[in-house]
Amino acid sequence: MPLFILAIIQSLLLAGGQVLLKFALAKMLPFSMSLAFWKSVFCNWQFAACGLCYGAGSVLWFYIVKNYPFSMAYPLVSLSYVFGMIAAIIFFNESVDIMKWIGVLLIMLGCYFIAR
Repeated sequence: MPLFILAIIQSLLLAGGQVLLKFALAKMLPFSMSLAFWKSVFCNWQFAACGLCYGAGSVLWFYIVKNYPFSMAYPLVSLSYVFGMIAAIIFFNESVDIMKWIGVLLIMLGCYFIAR
């Protein structure tokens, strides 16, 4: 598969993991060394799904780093910022001002030039 498609998939996994982590943290009790806290951590399906996304993203990253030039692969990870901002709008109803959109556009433009 071409690097750009793999980078998109890997970035989606990273952003998805972050979204799931935010949902998981909202359901967890305040931090303490109590059994109740640790139960709220490990009995939380969003936390487990977050780990699966990060794990799959890491395995895909291993493949990318092994098979593609690092100077091309690493900057494409910044696509996760783009997907993260879109997720913030969709899942958390956050507002995004014009400066953030300009930043996203610049990231996407940079990724385009790197992937060419």
